[in-house]
Amino acid sequence: MPSTYYLSYIPWCSPNSYKFDTEFEREIKREVFKIVRRGKEFGTWGYFIRAFFYIGLYCYLDYLWTTAKPTSIGLAVAFGVAQALIGLNVQHDANHGAASKKPWVNDLLGFGADCIGGCKWNWMCQHWTHHAYTNHNEMDPDSFNAEPLLLFNDYPMGHPARKFYHKFQALFFLPVLSGYWLSMVLNPQVFTLKHAGADSVGIRMDNDFLKNRRVFATLLRITYIYLNIVRPIYNGGSNNVLTTVFHILVMGGAESLTLASLFALSHNFEHVDRDPTKVKRESGEPICWFKSQVETSSTYGGFIAGALTGGLNFQVEHHLFPRMSSAWYPFIAPKVREICAKHGVRYAYYPWVWQNFVSTVKYMHQAGTGSNWLKPLSGAN
Repeated sequence: MPSTYYLSYIPWCSPNSYKFDTEFEREIKREVFKIVRRGKEFGTWGYFIRAFFYIGLYCYLDYLWTTAKPTSIGLAVAFGVAQALIGLNVQHDANHGAASKKPWVNDLLGFGADCIGGCKWNWMCQHWTHHAYTNHNEMDPDSFNAEPLLLFNDYPMGHPARKFYHKFQALFFLPVLSGYWLSMVLNPQVFTLKHAGADSVGIRMDNDFLKNRRVFATLLRITYIYLNIVRPIYNGGSNNVLTTVFHILVMGGAESLTLASLFALSHNFEHVDRDPTKVKRESGEPICWFKSQVETSSTYGGFIAGALTGGLNFQVEHHLFPRMSSAWYPFIAPKVREICAKHGVRYAYYPWVWQNFVSTVKYMHQAGTGSNWLKPLSGAN
C-alpha cells in the first residue's frame, strides 16, 4: 500500500521524519480491509462504467472540437470540462495502479493524462513524491508549483518567498489557476526533462525512466497540440483566427478551473497541517505517516461528488490508500472518520463542496497575509 513504498523510491530523502506501524495505522488498515478485502481494492464494474462514459463523452466532444467550422464558446466549455473529467476519473486511478490489478489496463488508461495536455510519465514522477511528503514545504513539489504567483505554504513573516501582492491572493487565485492548462500544454518538460517544481525538491526528471519515454511523450504532446489547437485554427479560417484562439483559451480555462480548483481544495483549508514534520524538528520524535496524511487533506461530499471527481473529494481516504480504486472510498470513509476520532486525529470533513471552497479562500488569505504568524493583540510576529 502507501507509506514506505513511496518513500523508498526517493533516494535523496530520508523517511526518518515519519514512523510506521503505529497503533493508528494498524487499526485503520485492519478495519478498512474488513470492508474491502485485499486483492479486491481495484476498480469495480461501477468504476469502469463511469470511466468509459467519460471516455466516450471526451471522444465525442473532441471529434466535434477538431471538425467544427467554426468553434463556439459552448463547445469550448463542454470540451474543457470533458477533459477535466478524464483527468479526475480515468487517468488518476490508472496512474496510481488502482484501476485494475492488470498493469496493462492501468498503463492504457493512464494515457488519459496525455489526452488532456499532460504527460503520464512526468506526472507519475512528481505526483508520487507529493503523496510521500504531502504538504511538506521542502519536499512536496505541489507545495510551491504556483510560486511566485501564489503561496500555498504558510511561510513565516519575512520569508523571501513572500511578496506584497500575496496579501490579495484570495482575490486572484482562481484567475491564476485558470492558466493551469496553458502552463501544462506549453511546458517544455517533455522535451527538456526539466521542471521547476521538481527541481526545487531535487527530483531528477532526466532519469532513465523518463529518458526512455521522451520520444513517445513528445509525439503525444505534438499530436495533442495539432488536434486541439492547430486544427481548430485551420478549420476556422484566416478570418476567424482571433475568435478561435479565444475559444481555445476558454476551453483551456474550463479544464483548468475544473481540475485546479478541486486540487486546491484538497490540501489548503483552515487548520490544515502545512508543516507535518514540525514535531520531528522540535522534539526529535518522528510522526505517524498515516496521521500526517489525514491532517494534511480534506474530504467533502459523498458518493455523487465522488462519481464526478473520481474520488478526489475523498482526499483523506485517497492519501491513506492511494492504490485503492476511488470506487471504494464512499464505503470506507465512515470507518476512517470513526477511527480518526478514536485516536484524536484531526479529520477535515465538509458536507458540501462550497464549504470546503470557502475554507480554502480563507486559508489562501491567511497564508497570503501571514495572519497565522501574528501574536494576538500585539500584531507582532
